[in-house]
Amino acid sequence: MACLSPPATYTLKTPKPSCYKSTSTVTRSSLTDHSEPPALAAKRHLLRLIADQDRGLKTQSNTKKLAEIIGAIDSLAAIGRGTVTTDETLSATWRMLWTTEKEQLFIIKNARVFGTAAGDVLQVIDTAGKSLNNVITFPPDGVFFVRSDIQIASPQRVNFQFTSAVLRGKGWEFPLPPFGQGWFESYYMDDEIRVVKDIRQDYLVVERAPYSWKE
Repeated sequence: MACLSPPATYTLKTPKPSCYKSTSTVTRSSLTDHSEPPALAAKRHLLRLIADQDRGLKTQSNTKKLAEIIGAIDSLAAIGRGTVTTDETLSATWRMLWTTEKEQLFIIKNARVFGTAAGDVLQVIDTAGKSLNNVITFPPDGVFFVRSDIQIASPQRVNFQFTSAVLRGKGWEFPLPPFGQGWFESYYMDDEIRVVKDIRQDYLVVERAPYSWKE
């Protein structure tokens, strides 16, 4: 049956019959937004927030941005709740994208005082070998790293104890004594990134580096 439009003399607005062509459109982006997995959407949101933060240096003076980033981390932590992040897939060279850890940020910020610049900041974890190296590189030849022994404490927590530290340059090496112990929890981990909180309530976002660091 054909649909008829209301007579032209009517002044009362009536709903359009169902055969009228809708003017609403569905875009590819709207479909993508609604169909994107929550973990992927939350991860992309976090990475967008930290992208311009210079590994955390800019966040130190921006409490609003810090709150936004922590909120995004909490969202990923909720998604990762109940997952195992301390199995063999934790073993990797992880490159720092962002942190609140003041000592690391201090070194990154002030390396130029000593005539150099900080390169990649790494966590090198070997669950089978029960080892962790925290590494700050100073290209082309310098590196500062702290060795630790680790123990898996729970599905998401790793305990660590520092065993030694080394400041190394081209042709020289200066050993330092071990200094401390603690734990960190990987709240979220996938094949690209890991989100961490530690015993001092510092946050860390790292990515899987495209290389393996060796001493």
